[in-house]
Amino acid sequence: MPKIVDHDARRAELARAMWRVVYRDGVGAATVRSIAAEAGWSPSALRHYFATQTELLVFAMEHVQAEAAERIAADDRTGSPREVAQRVLEHLLPLDQQRVREAEVWLLLAARAQTDPAARSRMAEADDGIRRAAEFAVCLLTGEPAPDPEAVAGLHALLDGLALHALLHPERMPPARARALLGAHLDTLAAP
Repeated sequence: MPKIVDHDARRAELARAMWRVVYRDGVGAATVRSIAAEAGWSPSALRHYFATQTELLVFAMEHVQAEAAERIAADDRTGSPREVAQRVLEHLLPLDQQRVREAEVWLLLAARAQTDPAARSRMAEADDGIRRAAEFAVCLLTGEPAPDPEAVAGLHALLDGLALHALLHPERMPPARARALLGAHLDTLAAP
């Protein structure tokens, strides 16, 4: 009788192995070979699930999006609109080790999006999630049912810029400074 393989369970096992490598060694170390070794698999077995490095990055980005969505959904929404907006948007910034590693995946996938359609598609989905969070924050702060597109675009650009600077220049953009800059911008959006 042929062995029945639970492919979802195998992918979940690979996801755990991949993130152990990413958290321990950085996203650049997350190769097919290193993830296979971490999972106790052969590289050829792992390639059955992920044929290319981009497929691994896309899978990682799916995990990043799910983690961010879970963090945002778990927010209790207590406090003033300004406090809630700040907390929700901070989930998208690299303010701790987990979110730094997640942002590294975002940055690598963004670089590949220029030439790889699969990466481009996943990045578009990630950008949509950030835009929706910005829309939520703008509506919350202004009290308007529909967000101002310019305010959303400005907030989305700020979030991307803060994430990029926090990754590339952590000594100049430590978490406290990123939080303060985000807060100052949210103050400008708040309804009088």
